[in-house]
Amino acid sequence: MKVSYKVPATTSNLGPGFDCLGMALPIYNIITIEETVLPSTGIEVNVMQDDNNSELLELDNIPQDKDNIVLKAVEMLYNLVGQEANELKININTNIPIARGLGSSASVIVGGLLCANELLGFPADEAALLSIATEVEGHPDNIAPAIIGGLVMSSMEDDGSIIYRRLNWNDDWHITVCIPDFELATNVSRSVLPENVSLKDASFNSKRLAMLIHAIDTKDTQLMKYALEDRLHQPYREKLIPGFKEIRDALKHKDQILGTVISGAGPSIIVISEKNELEYIKDTVKDLWNDFNINSEIKTMKIEMNGAVKIE
Repeated sequence: MKVSYKVPATTSNLGPGFDCLGMALPIYNIITIEETVLPSTGIEVNVMQDDNNSELLELDNIPQDKDNIVLKAVEMLYNLVGQEANELKININTNIPIARGLGSSASVIVGGLLCANELLGFPADEAALLSIATEVEGHPDNIAPAIIGGLVMSSMEDDGSIIYRRLNWNDDWHITVCIPDFELATNVSRSVLPENVSLKDASFNSKRLAMLIHAIDTKDTQLMKYALEDRLHQPYREKLIPGFKEIRDALKHKDQILGTVISGAGPSIIVISEKNELEYIKDTVKDLWNDFNINSEIKTMKIEMNGAVKIE
């Protein structure tokens, strides 16, 4: 038996929504798991890429053995139901750029779990899958939208359960994704964050997150311009992303642009605009990143509403 799932990329945080907001994007990984017929063939993990994205996909450092995160997630589900993952072939066709803050790891974790769950006869419900995937990933902000699609706010509780709700994104707000040609590992990006923050900064982010949720709920464009500011992670992470401050400062003077934020742990950048400002954004970002000898891929896209889907 062979099962395949297509899982979207995600962007998380959206400024002040640190570790609790995530949005699915229409870039996809495809994960296929096949139960091998012959006994004692063991576990085989293969990672492939779309040649069209080869410049942004560096696969050399992806483990293709027991350290692969897809295999770890699959083994956790098998162990949960009292079985062992012994004879499996796992194929990962990756089109989501790796270590760019676009949820590539969440995508393959989710895909692997959904495939394994079907092979096992669907022993795990959505809540269980969210919990297992979050345990592997570390936080649910990318996991939840990868599974259910759309814009999702989520929280991992002390017992490992995930509380989440979908929010209704304003279709008139365009999302432009700016992907640089260099990687930034999540553990490096997290290492620059302080262990403690001031009450002033925590209060600032609470206000901005409240504004953000209300702006999204009411489609308040003017409030959205204030809501995308952050003091918990971006001031520290922007030092790891050459040109980010310059890009943000250059774009904020355009009336139709609501804000510029770091996508997840970075280094990709998300620009939110009231109308499609792709050419203006592309020219500005490319020119400024060129000053730092950084090439990029820039595209405006719609939010992905479907989340992970099975491929027949």
